[in-house]
Amino acid sequence: MKRDSRLSLVLHALLHMAEREDPMTSDDLATCLMTNPVVVRRTMAFLREAGIVASARGHAGGWRITADLSTVSLRQLHDALGEPALFAVGHRNAAPACLVEQAVNAALDQTFAEAEALLLARFGEITLADLSADFALRYAARLQQKEP
Repeated sequence: MKRDSRLSLVLHALLHMAEREDPMTSDDLATCLMTNPVVVRRTMAFLREAGIVASARGHAGGWRITADLSTVSLRQLHDALGEPALFAVGHRNAAPACLVEQAVNAALDQTFAEAEALLLARFGEITLADLSADFALRYAARLQQKEP
């Protein structure tokens, strides 16, 4: 099963945008993300619908963050992206006749539900401001390493 990397892509894009005062074009973001501008536009459209970003056309156009970084959680971004599956594992057969497979599915269902609830709760605790602060610390450390 292919992994859904949109949350990672969106976080990467938003952190680049947070470091800039001017809007970033889809081409600029695509370069940062090593992807196609069409992928950027399609993905960012979900965030525009959620009121997290805005876009403008024209010479000074591009994408810009409209929400306060401290109020946007990873959970909100996950939800804005359509709540993609968190795990790439699942049942061999969703409606098995075999009682053994039914027992396996029941155990997996409960475990997956518990793990997903924990992960989503943690996503709700992490904000874009948290990630931006972490980036700033890492960037400062990198600069210090380069100093003679």
